[in-house]
Amino acid sequence: MKNLITVLIFTGLLISCNTSDKTKKASEEVSETEMATESSSKEAKKNLKAIESDEDLIATALMAAPEKSRASAKVIVFNMAGEFVTLKEGDNEFIVLADDPTKDGFNAACYHKNLEPFMARGRALRAEGKSAEDVFAMREEEMKSGKLKITPGSTLHIYYGPNTMYDPETAAVDGAQMRYVTYIPWATSETIGIPEAPTAPNHPWLMNAGTHRAHIMISPLPKDKE
Repeated sequence: MKNLITVLIFTGLLISCNTSDKTKKASEEVSETEMATESSSKEAKKNLKAIESDEDLIATALMAAPEKSRASAKVIVFNMAGEFVTLKEGDNEFIVLADDPTKDGFNAACYHKNLEPFMARGRALRAEGKSAEDVFAMREEEMKSGKLKITPGSTLHIYYGPNTMYDPETAAVDGAQMRYVTYIPWATSETIGIPEAPTAPNHPWLMNAGTHRAHIMISPLPKDKE
C-alpha cells in the first residue's frame, strides 16, 4: 500500500513538472513573438523619413493621382524656398498640387487639367491677399459671367493626413488617406438627389449647394475603421 502511494505521489509530481515546463515554454514563445512583432514595428518606423526636398515633395504628391497616371502627371508646388513653381512637367490630363511644407500636416491634391483655370484663379487671388470670402465671391461672379468655367463632374483627388513622415520605398505618407470632391456647379439636392449634409460616415453629400462651387464630397473612412 505504501509503495502504491509513493508511486502515485511521484507520478503526480512528474505530471506537474511537465505541465509547468510546457506552460513556461509556451509563455516564452509568446514573449518571443511579441518581441519580434515590436521589433518589426520599430523597424518599420525607422524606414520613415521627413519630406525634406523637392524630390520628396514630388514622390508624395503623386500619391494623390491615379496610380497609372503618376509617371506623366504634372506637379506644381510651393517649393522648400516658399516659391510657387512647377516641380515636374507632365503630358497627361492630370495636374498635382504638392504639399505646402510651411503648413502643418500633409495635403496633396490631383485634378483634371480642365480645372486648372479655376484653381489658378484662386491661387492668384490668394496671392493678392484676398480673403477666402473674397475669393469665393469673385470666382462666383466670374463663373456667372462665363469668364471662368468648370466642367461638371471634374474631380479633385485629395491625399491628406496629420503627419509629414513617409516611406521612401513606396512614397506612402504615414497615416494619410484619400477623399474626393466632384464639382457640379449650381447643383442642389433637388437637381441631383444627393443630401446637402452628411447623413452617415462614408456617404456622399453636396457642399456649397446652389453655388458655382457646388461639389459632392466623398470622405472614405480611415482603414482601421472600415
